[in-house]
Amino acid sequence: MSEAEILDLHQKLRDMRHDVNGRMANIVAAAELIRLRPETTEERLRMLLEQPHKAAEAIAKFSREFEARLGLARR
Repeated sequence: MSEAEILDLHQKLRDMRHDVNGRMANIVAAAELIRLRPETTEERLRMLLEQPHKAAEAIAKFSREFEARLGLARR
């Protein structure tokens, strides 16, 4: 891999970590809001339940790109 390809892959890793960390923060915020304002439970619960799926999508997207760039086969 060239230096530019490595730097690009590193940026994608950073983006994925940022996205997952943001999703985790959303989960914590939704839980806190549910605790503080129970009347918002239904709305916050929907948002809370979306976050793990979105985080998993971000990880899977990076993993596919990483494996493709390095020529690794999924097992």
